[in-house]
Amino acid sequence: MTFTRSLSPSRPPPARKWSKPPACSCDAPAQPSRTTAFTRRLSAFNWRGLVLPLAAFTLWWLASALHLVKSGLLVSPVDVARTASQQIQSGALLRALSASLAREASGFVIGTTGGLLLGAALGFSRVATRVIGPTFDTFKQISLFAWIPLISVWFGLGDMAKIVFLSLAALLPVAAHTCDGIHAVPPRYVEVARAFRYSRLQMARFVILPVALPSIFTGIYLALIYSWLATLGAEYLLVAGSGIGNTLIDGSEQFRMDLVLFGIVVVGITGWALNALARGLERRVFARRTGASRERAAA
Repeated sequence: MTFTRSLSPSRPPPARKWSKPPACSCDAPAQPSRTTAFTRRLSAFNWRGLVLPLAAFTLWWLASALHLVKSGLLVSPVDVARTASQQIQSGALLRALSASLAREASGFVIGTTGGLLLGAALGFSRVATRVIGPTFDTFKQISLFAWIPLISVWFGLGDMAKIVFLSLAALLPVAAHTCDGIHAVPPRYVEVARAFRYSRLQMARFVILPVALPSIFTGIYLALIYSWLATLGAEYLLVAGSGIGNTLIDGSEQFRMDLVLFGIVVVGITGWALNALARGLERRVFARRTGASRERAAA
């Protein structure tokens, strides 16, 4: 028996499709775009904080639109917006706000500088604590507005009197928190620094300042808030000159509630901006100090 094999031509293997090799995953990660960073920041914003202002604005708009209050004391948001447009176009808002911010900045810088020096003296020197401490504790108990009659007699009603008043408003919290921050340094830190034979400058820079810095920033933050609030009080009680406080007074005297409400909105927005500026500066300083500490630890 013979076996025969039928030889048929074999089919060629199917051609393989060429695929691009995958990109190497060891490359540096791509930097996030500005749009992505903005989206993340927008999603991290606490939108629940807008519920109360929007509800208040809605009630205000409904009360004015439906004429629920038959009085000139309640004006509509449209009237306030019209007044805001007039104040912006005429330049009155820029003049008033720049005058108030210039006084606030001058008083804040002078008061903060004096508060840092006084707080450092009370924190480092036992002699200063015994001599100046009781007087400073008594001085803190006096209401800030109780000094206005004396300041008006000594310095008049001009910008000098207002800057002195604002300097007092900024000095007290900075001095108190600086002194408390220095006293909060644990004694064992000082003992270790003395064991390593740190000089006074090294001890103040590497031991005392890192511990006292959060308290110092709290005092500076409060000084910024108090000086802005004192700016409005000084402009209201020491009437001479221009400022956003004088805008409120003009609206009250002329019985223009639209101007009064516009001034209140400007005061609130300005205070919020100063608060955000102080918080951002504080976070940046602490982030930089944390990065520098990590670099020293790694070295």
